[in-house]
Amino acid sequence: MNARMTQVLRASLFTALLLCSGAILAPVAAQDIAGHWILSVTLDAGSGDANFVFAVEDGKITGTYAGTMGEEQITGTIEDNVVTFGFESAEAGEISFSGIVDGDTMIGECDYGIVGSGTFEGRKQDG
Repeated sequence: MNARMTQVLRASLFTALLLCSGAILAPVAAQDIAGHWILSVTLDAGSGDANFVFAVEDGKITGTYAGTMGEEQITGTIEDNVVTFGFESAEAGEISFSGIVDGDTMIGECDYGIVGSGTFEGRKQDG
């Protein structure tokens, strides 16, 4: 291998490493979760779908829940792609969700108070 080829390979490798490190260190853009979502919830006690309508302003989530626990007002936060939200249920106590948003999908863990804990995954229903 001649000196020129070695120099080109080194420059290419350096550029690739620089680009990769920039992608890793770049902050994650805030995800837009406003709208209607259906989350499939799996608990020890069973499974079902929960409907959420989210509104977001300055990282604060408000909205509604409709599902097995009736209809409730929700509150929460979103920072980058990390979301937490929940509500108080007369039947089960505090219900909470914590997850990761990736475009129009969301996945994470949930706690349904005295009913038990589990996981959820879901998709945004509107654009």
